[in-house]
Amino acid sequence: MKNESTKAGMHPRNRFREGYDFPALIAVSSALKGFVKPNAYGDDSIDYADPLAVKALNQALLRQAYALPHWDIPQGYLCPPIPGRSDYLHHLADLIHLRRGPSVRVLDIGTGANGIYPLLGACEYGWSFVASELDEIAFRWVGKMVMANTGVSSLIECRLQTSSAHCFHGIIQPGEHFDLTMCNPPFHASAGEAAAGSQRKLRHLGVKKQALNFAGKSHELWCEGGELAFIRRMIGESLDHAHACGWFTTLVSKSEHLPKLQQSLNKVNVAEVRVIEMAQGQKKSRILAWTFQNKMD
Repeated sequence: MKNESTKAGMHPRNRFREGYDFPALIAVSSALKGFVKPNAYGDDSIDYADPLAVKALNQALLRQAYALPHWDIPQGYLCPPIPGRSDYLHHLADLIHLRRGPSVRVLDIGTGANGIYPLLGACEYGWSFVASELDEIAFRWVGKMVMANTGVSSLIECRLQTSSAHCFHGIIQPGEHFDLTMCNPPFHASAGEAAAGSQRKLRHLGVKKQALNFAGKSHELWCEGGELAFIRRMIGESLDHAHACGWFTTLVSKSEHLPKLQQSLNKVNVAEVRVIEMAQGQKKSRILAWTFQNKMD
């Protein structure tokens, strides 16, 4: 298993690597202004425990950096951190040698109501996306949002996954080929574990009670067996679509899962495996990538 580490912090091409210019953000999205206040060091900031503030920041970042005027999420659905989501895409671009344009096709497994990966990837690299989603509310929401952002709408197709047991079956059509697949899997193994994780985050932020929840719906946060079981199913299913994709990839939150995932990859006889380390402040994660290509000659 080959490990590729970058310097501590965000990817070198990440637009948000140097922090936020709040006056510039407020200039393009006035709704952010009411949430910006000096922090303990006297610098402009927001209360990251306030979900409305985080959503307003995301809207401003997408307008300023990517000229995306329409982004929102329904109450209760996952509100993603834009810089961290950008890093995943930049590392995938490295994986395919910085190829750009609509000829690069990417499948996003479980795009969510926020649709953030297709929106960012279409803007940053001009890639074409298929965004799959199991939840019908999220599917309809992200479809309307994509259509509202006319600058990228032609690059993003939304597809409804009808089976929670599958990632690729029912989504990849006969004769289709993708350069990349990507996924941010549900990390937790139960609703209780997910709730405990949310509470730990709130305590870390010094919050006792959250009035409005954008922490994520149940299917976004947990599944039976957690991320290890989810990714193992994905690996097994990827063998059935080995000819349909260049690189299969997924986020892995827990490094201790990597040895067991390597065993699963060995069983399906992949050609190459890469682990790409990522960091955003104190938070660390990694991308697991595998390909069958060299064994299909």
